[in-house]
Amino acid sequence: MAWGNYEFIETKLDNRVLTLTLNRPEAGNATNQGLHTELSRVFIEAAHDVDVDIIVLTANGKLFSGGGDIAYLDHMTRDNAEFDRTVAEGRQIVYSMLDCEKPIIGKIQGHAAGLGATLVVFCDITFVADHARISDPHVKVGLTAGDGGAIMWPMLVGYARAKEYLMTGKAISAKEAERTGLINHAVPLEELDARVDEFVRELGAGAQMAIRSTKMTINIALKQMAHATMEMGTAMERLTNRSADHRAATAAMLRKEVPVFGKG
Repeated sequence: MAWGNYEFIETKLDNRVLTLTLNRPEAGNATNQGLHTELSRVFIEAAHDVDVDIIVLTANGKLFSGGGDIAYLDHMTRDNAEFDRTVAEGRQIVYSMLDCEKPIIGKIQGHAAGLGATLVVFCDITFVADHARISDPHVKVGLTAGDGGAIMWPMLVGYARAKEYLMTGKAISAKEAERTGLINHAVPLEELDARVDEFVRELGAGAQMAIRSTKMTINIALKQMAHATMEMGTAMERLTNRSADHRAATAAMLRKEVPVFGKG
């Protein structure tokens, strides 16, 4: 497969390792329409490439991803059809990461929010720079946390902790995320490349059929949970996209103000 036909994701295939690098550093790698669409297909294409054994997901710039592009979110408060299209893509992102037999290794060099946090928790193994923070702040812009966080956070850290983080949108530090099981490893930024390279070499030297089948066996329960939860979660996200709270939140954030929500 010829890689490189992406506008917002850099792709590099080397020695059967495919590195996918989010590449909107000037926007904090926030997901606009183009990046969102590319994320919905890149893991499917990687899964089908017979020259790929391992996938590494990372990003350019200081942030891994600042979440949804606010201008794009604001646009979708007035274009319900476009939001509904991104909801379908969001389901595809989650399903394609779970369906991909090849290990997906997260090399997270900076803060991850919103969909960025969802990408982190759906990686199979995660190495995160220890200064980074992870947050799913959907509720802070008046949206249901329906794009995958409601699946993986409870599975990884337990329901009580997941509710605390998802219902407030507050961030968790990489070190605390490691302690609670949200991620695998919090490491100094200057050691991140070497730690990931070492792990990829170890994984690459293993029996690939056995590694892939082990991942897919483990993922059976996650896939069942995803299909049971995503339809409800994304339906609620569509509903909240049409809410006065969400419209007020995106307008306030464009003005660089703190959103003020209504009651009830």
